[in-house]
Amino acid sequence: MFKHILLPVDGSSTSMMAVDKACGLAQAFKSKVTVIYVIDPYAFSGVGTDFAYGQAQYLGAATAEANEALKGATQVLEAAGVAVKASVIEGHAVYRGILETASAIGADLIVLGSHGRRGLEKLVLGSVAAQVLAHAHLPILVVRD
Repeated sequence: MFKHILLPVDGSSTSMMAVDKACGLAQAFKSKVTVIYVIDPYAFSGVGTDFAYGQAQYLGAATAEANEALKGATQVLEAAGVAVKASVIEGHAVYRGILETASAIGADLIVLGSHGRRGLEKLVLGSVAAQVLAHAHLPILVVRD
């Protein structure tokens, strides 16, 4: 039924629950899985020049966090024998990066956690899952904790 599952992750516990659900679906349907972590390279533009992180420091920290989250998801999927590809995506808005990737790879299902990021980053980004649901034109499985 599902041939290609897109699995956006952010390293949160809810995101890892989505990894488990996507893994089970991929095994059942013999699907391939593309795992992505979307970084908004301009997440804090307009916040002011005195923001604690500079642009280079933010991108360095975000990339390190992305690679760690992708590694965790990929290990779970590979251990279960699921064909998986992983990549860091840059997108002006995280939900747009998810939807553009889904279109580009021909995904027929997106599996994502209901929420993940917290604090200032969540305030800046808004609810990614809600935005994906509002704008997607393919099936979405939202995993809640």
